[in-house]
Amino acid sequence: MRLLLNLSANRTPVEFNHLHILAGALHKWLGPNEEHDGLSLYSFSWLQGAQAGAGGLHFPKGARWHISAVDGDFLARSIQGIFRDPGIRWGMEVKQCEIVAPPVFPDSGEVRFRCASPIFIKRSLPDGEEKHYLYTDPDSDRLLTETLQHKLRAAGLDDSGVSVRFDREYPKAKTQKVMYRDIGNMANYCPVFVRGTGEQLAFAWTVGMGGSTGVGFGGVYADGKVKDKTQMP
Repeated sequence: MRLLLNLSANRTPVEFNHLHILAGALHKWLGPNEEHDGLSLYSFSWLQGAQAGAGGLHFPKGARWHISAVDGDFLARSIQGIFRDPGIRWGMEVKQCEIVAPPVFPDSGEVRFRCASPIFIKRSLPDGEEKHYLYTDPDSDRLLTETLQHKLRAAGLDDSGVSVRFDREYPKAKTQKVMYRDIGNMANYCPVFVRGTGEQLAFAWTVGMGGSTGVGFGGVYADGKVKDKTQMP
């Protein structure tokens, strides 16, 4: 399931490095929890509707933001927290909250997903260094598939037959260094194709793609013939 949030316009500029503030707002709403330190079976988008301006980002018409999770209690606690304290920062607060079910996916086949936030892939190498994988790396598809399979198993779902691959023919694909606090992460703005059952595709829509989905990476929208009411134009 997914919470589709409509936010008020900002009164002060939103700094570019603000993912930790969004994550902090979510965990404020959740209350005491262990979600932040465990395997993230949830994801959230970036704020939609931004205009670049003096001092950072501006949302004169407000913003849209979505939060998705496998666990219904996670979303229920989030809603309760929003009612208690709808504020985020920058003068922005939640004005409307809608619960949205996953799109109706085919029973089998391959579905294209667009990025609601950039996809991040990281692995530790034998020498102790960390590598950030780009969509151009031939190993990136396998690693995305491994991560989705791992999350499916953690949720008690069948992981057989599922696969993920980047849409490398997408003409606007790019990579960008994204800051989370003071840590730079090379992430990918590139759609992916996911092959699987309807249940697996709905799961992918919910938990997102790649790593660090709990701090603002890898959120996705369904694309193509699948109708996803949370997707921005």
